[in-house]
Amino acid sequence: MDCCSSTDMMKCCPIDNTFKIIGKKFTIHIIRNMAIMGHSRFNQLLDSIEDANPKTLSARLKEMEKAKLITRTVYDEVPIKVEYQLTKKGEDLKGILGQMAAFSMKHYAKEVFKDGKPRKLKQVFKKSMIALN
Repeated sequence: MDCCSSTDMMKCCPIDNTFKIIGKKFTIHIIRNMAIMGHSRFNQLLDSIEDANPKTLSARLKEMEKAKLITRTVYDEVPIKVEYQLTKKGEDLKGILGQMAAFSMKHYAKEVFKDGKPRKLKQVFKKSMIALN
C-alpha cells in the first residue's frame, strides 16, 4: 500500500515522487556540487563525484535539464564552453540537502567525522551551506 493512498486528493505519495526525481545515481551529488561547491562545468562535476563516469553524468544532466532542475548554457568559444546552473526549482532542493546532511552529522557522526563527534550544519559548512537550512 502506498504511504499516501488514504488521501483521496493525491495521485501519488509526494515523498516517492521527489525520490523519483532526485533518487537516480549521481543526481543528488550533482545538485550538492552545484549548490555547495559552485561546480558548473562537466569536468568539474565528473572529477568531484566518486565513481562517476561520463556517460552516466551526461545522462543525469540531460534528465535534470528536462526536469527543469538545471539550465545548460553553451558559450560560443573555442573550445566550446558549457556551464550548468541550478534553476529556481533546483535551488529549492537545497533545503533537502541541508536536512540530509544535518541528519547524518547528528545521528551518524561516527561514520561522517574522523573524531566521531556530532556537529551542526553551520559548524561544518559555514557560509556555503547557510542557504541550505
